[in-house]
Amino acid sequence: MQVKKVLTYGGVGFLAYYLFARPNDAADAVRGAFDTVVNAADSLAQFVNNLA
Repeated sequence: MQVKKVLTYGGVGFLAYYLFARPNDAADAVRGAFDTVVNAADSLAQFVNNLA
């Protein structure tokens, strides 16, 4: 349990550092992740529509 807590705090700390040190790169990473989710949802919708 202790290891999980340390890794969680370390991950949050890294994300905060990345956000403040490289805000443009952080924004690009978030935008890329969002685009991936949108593309996956579009692909799933297309698959379901083709089943009918």
